Amino acid sequence: MKKVLMMMCLFTMAGFVGGCSNTFEGAGRDIEHAGEKVQDTF
Repeated sequence: MKKVLMMMCLFTMAGFVGGCSNTFEGAGRDIEHAGEKVQDTF
């Protein structure tokens, strides 16, 4: 029972970490795109 619970926790945490890295990559692209628009304006 303990092993099953530990594995479930491990997979859940791995999912959260994977989601966070995806979010940070998307935010980085958005910031880069906004910076390009500002440079094009000036």
